[in-house]
Amino acid sequence: MNKLVLIAVLFSLTTVTVKAQDDSDNREKLQFGLKAGLNYSNVYDEKGEDFVADPKFGFVGGVLIAIPLGKYLGIQPEFLYSQKGFKGNGMILGNKYSFIRTTNYLDIPLQFVLKPANFLSILVGPQFSYLLSQRDEFTSSASSYEQEKEFKQDNIRKNIFGAVAGFDINIRHITLGTRVSWDLQTNAGDGSSTTPRYKNICFQGSIGYKFYR
Repeated sequence: MNKLVLIAVLFSLTTVTVKAQDDSDNREKLQFGLKAGLNYSNVYDEKGEDFVADPKFGFVGGVLIAIPLGKYLGIQPEFLYSQKGFKGNGMILGNKYSFIRTTNYLDIPLQFVLKPANFLSILVGPQFSYLLSQRDEFTSSASSYEQEKEFKQDNIRKNIFGAVAGFDINIRHITLGTRVSWDLQTNAGDGSSTTPRYKNICFQGSIGYKFYR
């Protein structure tokens, strides 16, 4: 009799434990979230007269939707306000220049998600970026008027297609994320740019909060 009671108690405890584990597994739940963090951006594939670039920091923040496709797969689109840019120097019109470029983008990554565990999500996919605004802080060793005019009149691409990859660490409602994204197109609209042509690359760290039931 005592053995039967002990078996019944152990069975009940096992059932409660399994149910608690299932309740804490959110991989099959539709989730909405907010995220914010920092970008560490630079450019690569540089084309310009003696053009050299250094990285700079910027803000990133926005919303996300985690759409499950079963327990181990999903899709996660995000809509982000993303500051990128670089510190650059080079030559234009025969004179040296240096400047800081800050570009503000609407980034829309469409990420495919692999979820090997409830606490870990691996993400990769395409990214569409739209240039909202751009600010240049310009200095030159000579008169900078003509050089600034070249930068302002240059043909810059606003719609840029790229790629993104990274992972999220999920701790209940909190998500710690890291990403790297890079442009697959240059910033030159039709290839006629005389100022530096380049592709953005960005390393991102963020913290988010997800809502689900």
